[in-house]
Amino acid sequence: MFDTPTMRTHPRALLPRLTKLLLVLALTLSLGAHWLALQSVAWVGMVVNFSQTAPFHEAINKTFDGRHPCALCKMVREGKAKEQKQDALKTMTKQDMVMASHQLFLSAPIPFPLVTTATMFPSVWRDTPPTPPPRFA
Repeated sequence: MFDTPTMRTHPRALLPRLTKLLLVLALTLSLGAHWLALQSVAWVGMVVNFSQTAPFHEAINKTFDGRHPCALCKMVREGKAKEQKQDALKTMTKQDMVMASHQLFLSAPIPFPLVTTATMFPSVWRDTPPTPPPRFA
């Protein structure tokens, strides 16, 4: 009924958007920004909960003093610690296979003759031109 070209989207047009979205999501997860998002949600929830029973400035103080963590804050703390422990294990178990032995053998380069155009054609470069120049008939 109101079918216009701008309202229709072709599946191929959505593919670049989807790949960009997946790339941003993967980068966000790899940098650990999901913990920041969860912690922000927890802080907002804590401010809302604490402000129902106390003035707003006290709710803010209770939220950020660290003595009144909510369940989501505890989950974020445990998740971060678990990730850091896994990262530490990965770096400890990584093996470097760069050099099997510490002996290093050096050898002198193979000598090679320096070849220049003067040594390739000595007669051409050492002869002087004829005086006077030859005349062509």
